[in-house]
Amino acid sequence: MAIAPTVAKYLAAKNVKYDVLQHERTPSSVRAASASRIPGDRLAKAVLLRDAHGYALALLPASHHIRLSELRRQFGDDVEFASEREIVELFDDCVDGAVPAVGECYGLDVVVDEDINSQPEIYFEAGDHATLVHMSRADFSSLTPTAQLGHFSRPH
Repeated sequence: MAIAPTVAKYLAAKNVKYDVLQHERTPSSVRAASASRIPGDRLAKAVLLRDAHGYALALLPASHHIRLSELRRQFGDDVEFASEREIVELFDDCVDGAVPAVGECYGLDVVVDEDINSQPEIYFEAGDHATLVHMSRADFSSLTPTAQLGHFSRPH
């Protein structure tokens, strides 16, 4: 599949420089990092959240687990994980479970974990389980200009 159409249009509109990295199909972001021979700290994993105001995308290193208690402490007590059905509905041009770490093009607010934000380069799922987008942190930051920063993950 390569890059999801929504993501491809968004990257073109934002005029950012990026590379595409193909890898064997993998079931998780940690395995995608391993298959691509990149550090898991540099692969931005996207997790869809829901609260009373709607949906948001949390971005954290693939090598980390999300700490829901910290998300709630920092962003509100009603934050919870969205269901698989909600993910499929919102990311309808992506393969099930391959959520790209770019929320704005899907109309989502974004919260970014400080650990992924400190990396010199960022990779993220392109919308399938065999393609990564790679870019500099500066270009990635330009895709998340209104994102809130927090610290809500811990290493595996």
